[in-house]
Amino acid sequence: MSKPVENNRVTLQALSDYSPKKTLTAIVQLLEPLGGIENFVKPGQKVLLKPNLLAGKPPEKAVTTHPEIIRAVAQLVQAAGGIVYLGDSPGIGSAENVARKCGIMDVVEELGIVFTPFVESVTIHPRGRTFQELEVARELLEAEVVINLPKLKTHQMMGLTCAVKNMFGAIVGLRKPQLHLQAGSDKALFALMLLELCEQLKPSLSIVDAVVGMEGDGPGSGDPRQIGTLIAGTNPVAVDAVATEVVGMKPDQSWTQKMAIDTKRSGALLSEVELLGDDLEELRIVDFKAAKNTDINGRIPDFIQRMLKQALTAQPSPDHSLCNRCEICVKHCPPEAMSIAKRRLQIDYKKCIRCFCCQELCPQGALVTRQGSLLRLTQYYKR
Repeated sequence: MSKPVENNRVTLQALSDYSPKKTLTAIVQLLEPLGGIENFVKPGQKVLLKPNLLAGKPPEKAVTTHPEIIRAVAQLVQAAGGIVYLGDSPGIGSAENVARKCGIMDVVEELGIVFTPFVESVTIHPRGRTFQELEVARELLEAEVVINLPKLKTHQMMGLTCAVKNMFGAIVGLRKPQLHLQAGSDKALFALMLLELCEQLKPSLSIVDAVVGMEGDGPGSGDPRQIGTLIAGTNPVAVDAVATEVVGMKPDQSWTQKMAIDTKRSGALLSEVELLGDDLEELRIVDFKAAKNTDINGRIPDFIQRMLKQALTAQPSPDHSLCNRCEICVKHCPPEAMSIAKRRLQIDYKKCIRCFCCQELCPQGALVTRQGSLLRLTQYYKR
């Protein structure tokens, strides 16, 4: 059995709701086993908070990092003498509009945080085997300390979005769909890219907002789910290993975790993680609804999967009763597989790469997951 290493320390803390005093106290307790905020922030340092600002939804929808998590972390950083910045690159809309709609801008203005939307890109060369270069936000690279503040949510393409996936926000604007297009329908390749990107950016600390997470058709259209937990650590892979355990998901239900295990990354296995703080078994929840299976992972040879693509994979499907033809999905579809024809949303499934960007960005929740016939059949026989 693998032994835990210091970098794989992950701490857990129960938190039942987002009341300000309780949240601040819980985050102080969460960080104590890691040496407190002072172990990460020194006086005068530029500290960038990187939340999940996917879209402009109210906090109770659990689409974005809750503003009280931002408030508590920012207060601790300021008390340690750090200069607090906050930035991200949302999927749709300007960062300022998204931050205002989800309540984070109120905290930014109240505490005097420097709001720095990600707008300018710099080319980096990750040490890995997927993409030889990536363009990431200059604002993030110029920070002395990066604190990653993900929201725990399901994800239709990757299975789970948490500490590793949250750093994809470093990719500015329309460069995100370009990377989806480059990866195509190869989820393993996309997950490896996310791991390599996160390793290159090296957030100093990740604090997961899993007080109220999202289950079902995440990351934008799922259902809020009370989890009641905060998770923190310095290794995002180890943090995600614990997060999957808290919600009762198997590692192979999260593509980033699956690929981290397959490539033997440190902290990918729970046996490599040193658990601190509250008891994982007491925090674990049951009946968490994972995202619908979107393919049959590795159980059928690739050439057969290519022949039977429609039957073996899931695909986004419009709910015309909810669709208001805003064309956000059309404009952001990486392979340009979507269009409005005869006043209805149309999808060209020969072009569709099953990245589910459309579902992620749809403000109406008008794109559902339709499973292929053979995929539905395998689910039936697994019951």
